[in-house]
Amino acid sequence: MDSLRCTVLISMLGAVLAAPQQQYTTPIPILSQQQEVNADGSYKYNYATGNNIQVEETGYLKNAGIPEQEIQSAQGYFSYVDPDGVPVQLTYTADENGFVPQGAHLPTPPPTPEAILKALAFLATQPQQDYDEKGFPIGPASPARFGRK
Repeated sequence: MDSLRCTVLISMLGAVLAAPQQQYTTPIPILSQQQEVNADGSYKYNYATGNNIQVEETGYLKNAGIPEQEIQSAQGYFSYVDPDGVPVQLTYTADENGFVPQGAHLPTPPPTPEAILKALAFLATQPQQDYDEKGFPIGPASPARFGRK
């Protein structure tokens, strides 16, 4: 009796696992698509889809020819309609300062507290600390002062 139950259970499990996992959906058409890549490292692409997605980006190589200072820079935007039907638009830049998005839907941070602003201003007036070749600070509390090298 147990082997019959086991066989039925395994058969049912196999049937469940073999069932399609998602319903077939009609592919979203691409209404327009363009791309351009240049030998100098600059590029541009854009596309639009049938479900109101629009994307555009341009980029170029900053400091081209200076190996330690070359940076890929990009600017662009995209827009779409979220599941609640609300249009979402985002513009961005991406360069040596990282990815910087801007959009009405993004949260904004609270203002920096006055005490933090004062502390940052004070720290900016302080002399810069120097370090030796091993990474120790040079100054009154340096390891050399205590006989270490």
